[in-house]
Amino acid sequence: MDNSIKKQILLAVVAVLLLALPFIASATGYPAMTSLATRALIYGIAAASLNLVLGYGGMVSFGHAAFFGLGGYVVGILYQHYTQDDLFLGLVPGTNQLLVTLPVTLIVCGAAAALIGALSLRTGGVQFIMITLAFAQMLFFLFVSLKTYGGDDGLIIRRTNELFGLKMRDKQTYYYVCLAITVVFFFLLWRLVNSRFGNVLTGLRQNERRMAALGLPAYRYKLVAFVISGMGAGLAGCLMANFLRFASPDMVHWTKSGELMVMVVLGGVGTLFGPLIGAGAYIVLESVLASWTEYWQLGLGFILLFVVLYTNGGIEALFGRLLGRRA
Repeated sequence: MDNSIKKQILLAVVAVLLLALPFIASATGYPAMTSLATRALIYGIAAASLNLVLGYGGMVSFGHAAFFGLGGYVVGILYQHYTQDDLFLGLVPGTNQLLVTLPVTLIVCGAAAALIGALSLRTGGVQFIMITLAFAQMLFFLFVSLKTYGGDDGLIIRRTNELFGLKMRDKQTYYYVCLAITVVFFFLLWRLVNSRFGNVLTGLRQNERRMAALGLPAYRYKLVAFVISGMGAGLAGCLMANFLRFASPDMVHWTKSGELMVMVVLGGVGTLFGPLIGAGAYIVLESVLASWTEYWQLGLGFILLFVVLYTNGGIEALFGRLLGRRA
């Protein structure tokens, strides 16, 4: 059987399983499976956003938690001002509508990514890693100091944002909303990485000097990629804050950036669906290992070592080779 046909069949099977997952969870007596799948979808968006700059652009950012947490706080701050019926900074009214908070999140996170990227991309290598980490930690301590918005305790969002009159507090409904957003996100990401822009970004990762010699403005391309990546991470943070109905400084902490990077490595760096697979694997491993021992990170570390040393490209590459051998 042709590999393209096999991939289409596999995608169709995965699509059917994702659509039927809430019903399977209810039928098997594991309703928590729906919540785990929702978290995996959200983290998959965040990890894929990081992978755009890490896997395709060769920019090792250790500060993407800044955009993830910022997206969550946009939802929380707008909801707080909505319930208090006042204006943020005396200018912006609050809201509880997802169709409003999502665009606002993208704008705010895009602006933050443009500012951070404009400064960070003037460096490279270890300096770039450290400056992105520094910016994320600056935002972390900023949110810790904002007592108006909960400070270290975080910000409670009592009701999930509304969307077209749907019962957004229902786990199944919210799962399907996140699934729809994930499908749209990955479709746009697929178009992006297979466009001329994606080819230039890959070329910059392989040899930036050669691309600059061809007359391509490397700094501009990398900055645009960084902004798009930040907006994607902010989108995931917005969805996560609505899912948890809570936003806290932990969403901005450097450990969250580490988790996103682990998801990318687990699934496959520089692959389209690898980060989504890695996010699902991370969520499942966290749930299973944590039920066995409180030192579950140790077990996860051994699994990560195995993936890095022996899969040669993450879980997606491993699946690809297995399917190829069977063919």
